[in-house]
Amino acid sequence: MPKMRAVQVSGPKGPFETVEREIPVPGPGFVRVRVEACGICHSDSLTKEGLWPGIEYPRVPGHEIAGVVDAVGPDVPAWKSGDRVGIGWHGGHCGYCDSCRRGDFLTCRIAAQVPGISYDGGYQEYVSVPSVALARIPDRLTAAEAAPLMCAGVTTFNSLRHAGALPGDLVAVLGVGGLGHLGVQFASKMGFDTVAIARGRDKEPLALRLGARVYIDSREQDPAAELMRLGGARVILATVTSGAAMTAVIGGLGTDGNLLVVGAPHDPLQVPAGLLIGGRRSIAGWPSGRSIDSEDTMAFAARTGVRSMNEAFPPDKAAEAYERMMSGEARFRVVLTKAD
Repeated sequence: MPKMRAVQVSGPKGPFETVEREIPVPGPGFVRVRVEACGICHSDSLTKEGLWPGIEYPRVPGHEIAGVVDAVGPDVPAWKSGDRVGIGWHGGHCGYCDSCRRGDFLTCRIAAQVPGISYDGGYQEYVSVPSVALARIPDRLTAAEAAPLMCAGVTTFNSLRHAGALPGDLVAVLGVGGLGHLGVQFASKMGFDTVAIARGRDKEPLALRLGARVYIDSREQDPAAELMRLGGARVILATVTSGAAMTAVIGGLGTDGNLLVVGAPHDPLQVPAGLLIGGRRSIAGWPSGRSIDSEDTMAFAARTGVRSMNEAFPPDKAAEAYERMMSGEARFRVVLTKAD
C-alpha cells in the first residue's frame, strides 16, 4: 500500500511524532483530500494536551485544512477529484440525534465531529473526511490563504453577520491578534463603523490599515469610556483570551449592545448586573459554523480582499510551528504549507 507522512500525538501531553502511514481509502460518504495547507489553531492543544474527553490516540491534529479532492468514496454525488476544498471545525455530524434532525449540527449531542479530535486531521499529506464537511475554495484564494479561514475566519465572519448590527453601526473588535486581525477586516468590509481595541500604540497603524476607523489603546485609555464617547457600541467582538479585558469593555456597549465572545479566556468575566439591565445589554458566545458557513466566509473574503496574515512553516516543522503559535508571539496565524 502507498504510504504518506503524518505528524501525530501518541497520547495526552505526548510529543509530536512524524510517522509513515498508509494513505487512507475513503469509505461510503467520504472523500480523500490531498492536504496543501493546514492552519495551526490554539484548539489543537485540546488534542496535544488531552483536554478533550474521549480522544482516541494516536491522533493527527489539525482542523484548518485546505487541499484538493484526491479520491471519492461511494455515495458522494456532489464532489469530484480535483475540486479545491477546505475542512474546518465542523467536520461532520451524526445524523441521528434530535439536533441533527433539526439541522442544528453545532449542538449535535451524539457525534458532532471535529478533524484532529474525532478523526485524524490535517497534519498529514492526505486526510479522509465526511463529504458533508467540505467547503469549496474560491479560485482567488490560495490554499495557505484559505486554511485559517476554516476556523479563525468562519468564527469571526459568522459571528459578525449574525450579531444583529447593521451597516453604519458602531462595532468594536477587542484584540488585533489571530482572530482579531480578521475580525477588523470583516467588520470593515461589512460596512460597520469599526473600532479596534488592543494594548499598546504599536498596533494602531496595522489596525487602521486593516479597516478600523478608530483605534483605542486599552493600556493608556479606558476602552469603555472611549466607546461611549463614540456613541456606544452595538457589538463588541471579543477575540482576546482575557476575561479581565472583556470585563473592561462591557460598559462601552450602547443600548441593546451585545458583547460577542469568540475568544476563550481562562479567567471569568465579572459582570455588574445593573449594567446589563439598565441598557438592555447582553453577553453571548459564538462557535464557528457549518461547512456552508465556511464556504460563505471564503467567498466573502475572496470578493472583498479580506486575507489572513500568516507565518508559514513546512509540514516537517509542525512541532516548531505549534510552539510558535502557543507562545503567543506569532503574527498572526501559523500555517503548515508545502513550498511552491
